[in-house]
Amino acid sequence: MSYIPKVAVVILNWNGKKYLQRFLPSVLSSVWPNLEIIVGDNASTDGSVEFIRQEYPSVSIIQNDANYGFTGGYNKVLEHVDADYYILLNSDVEVAPGWIAPVINLMESDPLIAVAAPKIKAFDQKDHFEHAGAAGGFIDYLGYPFCRGRMFYEIEEDKGQYQQSGEVFWATGAAMFIKKHCWHEAGGFDDRFFAHMEEIDLCWRLKNIGYKVMYCAESEVYHLGGGTLNTENPFKTYLNFRNNLLLLQNNLPFWRATATIIFRFWMDLIAIARFLGEGKRKDAWAVSRAHQNFVLSLFKKKMPVITGHKHYPLSCIYNGSLVWDFFVKKKRHFTDLSQTDFL
Repeated sequence: MSYIPKVAVVILNWNGKKYLQRFLPSVLSSVWPNLEIIVGDNASTDGSVEFIRQEYPSVSIIQNDANYGFTGGYNKVLEHVDADYYILLNSDVEVAPGWIAPVINLMESDPLIAVAAPKIKAFDQKDHFEHAGAAGGFIDYLGYPFCRGRMFYEIEEDKGQYQQSGEVFWATGAAMFIKKHCWHEAGGFDDRFFAHMEEIDLCWRLKNIGYKVMYCAESEVYHLGGGTLNTENPFKTYLNFRNNLLLLQNNLPFWRATATIIFRFWMDLIAIARFLGEGKRKDAWAVSRAHQNFVLSLFKKKMPVITGHKHYPLSCIYNGSLVWDFFVKKKRHFTDLSQTDFL
């Protein structure tokens, strides 16, 4: 390419000094001729900002005045970032020097590509995919998200089975590449999400107006995971269940959203019963609170519909029930699903 796009790697931090100490050196080794490394800080109190200023003065710092979560934090920080591409990178991700070029080259090949992500593998088990994004995200017709390489708690070993780049439904926020104009056209993240599934919502909104989301197999990063909220945290349970309902409300036509959300309420009651059966009372209560908060959110402002665009037919949706296939039919891998059932 004759013009070298400016790329800004933006790491959102909240009391993550130990992760910056461990992973920031690999990010600084990134090779791209027009690159800026930025840490956006959500009012940390652990000395993160002072550490960066002292140890890595080349890193730009943008400070928020409070902890606005993942969604609000990035929304505020990116208002001050000037670049052709944003890379939203978690603070607990290790990268290789050449991880940027394959993804940018893929995105430059098609003006309709808005978002892309590399292969996400586990930092502590580098021959396996990682829960957050694996080899690209998909969704079933009831709104349950999953990945190539990860369905629910089943995580696959990377044996080269997903080594083909291509279109997906969503790209993980752990290492998300997005064109600046697409970020602003979509309005950024929905602040109501706070954290979790906000990237799926953003990708869905962009796909609704005709953009593509891609997985780039030629680039891979290693994600530690659980840096802010581990999988056993009831607050994470709350966010996942609440945000999945917001996801459907934001992106499906009204009557389709209504029918799907009503059905999902019944499915979530099964989840509550399962948590209670496992002695996880706090998680069961978290699901109940998620329902209560979602109902209250119906009376609050949601993301505006982007006008002036045709509503495009969507791709990469699994026209089946992931819950039924996984828990009843015991289909544990992406390749076990009927590929003819993908739209």
